[in-house]
Amino acid sequence: MTELPARRLLLVHAHPDDESINNGATMARYAAEGAHVTLVTCTLGERGEVIPPGLAHLTGAALGEHRLGELTAAMRALGVEDFRQLGGPGRYRDSGMMGLPDNDDPGCLWQADLDEAAAQLVEVIREVCPQVLVTYDPNGGYGHPDHIQAHRIAMRAAELAAEAGCPVAKVYWNRVPRTAAEEAFDRLREALPGLPFTRSATLDDVPGVVPDERITAEIDGTAYAAAKTAAMAAHATQIEAVEPYFALSNELAQPIFATEYYELASGEPGRGGERERDLFAGIPLEGAA
Repeated sequence: MTELPARRLLLVHAHPDDESINNGATMARYAAEGAHVTLVTCTLGERGEVIPPGLAHLTGAALGEHRLGELTAAMRALGVEDFRQLGGPGRYRDSGMMGLPDNDDPGCLWQADLDEAAAQLVEVIREVCPQVLVTYDPNGGYGHPDHIQAHRIAMRAAELAAEAGCPVAKVYWNRVPRTAAEEAFDRLREALPGLPFTRSATLDDVPGVVPDERITAEIDGTAYAAAKTAAMAAHATQIEAVEPYFALSNELAQPIFATEYYELASGEPGRGGERERDLFAGIPLEGAA
């Protein structure tokens, strides 16, 4: 096996497109800097709402296959070569929105046995040995069952990997500081008349918005904003992107954040009480200069 770079980052997401919205700039930056970036997507988003009328015929497995192609294009835009589906493509199906009958599908992620699914992620952790893992908070950012389950799987896998002698040094949850979100929406409202969206979303529509003091790390990805937007646009069934804004199927405009924010969930912070500017801060790296 080829020796991996000194810095290794693992991201665990629920559906294709989540990674580009939440972490596209971070992924592009670390990939460009030579870190090994691994993405594990838990489902293919077979129950996602399709935006373009010309693709509205796509449903179920056909939509999942198409979204895998979109994910491939998005990873190309971000410069990420290592992306996988938990248990293989189609192993776990999209669970739909919380409270729908789709949640009862025995093959969906929401119904997956936690330890079984986590064990599949442990295989990736043992192969790649990431020092840093990024995923959602316990509510999955906004309460989607697949996001909640992805969080549970990632956190359980980190526990099992540590027991197996392959610990992850730091686990982060995706976040957005309230002040940054408010400022971005102020700019959005000024720009909205010139955008192809019906109206603005609100802070309640942005997953993971928390008080500023909860933020422990921020990654400046402004140099990779175009790459992030291109990756989001590659998910054309789900996203309409017009930098620096985007909309989902609800046609509500949201800001694209080029600086991405995180809360340290486990591990030791690298900058005392200050916000980290590097997710690997404070981690001894073998072979690093």
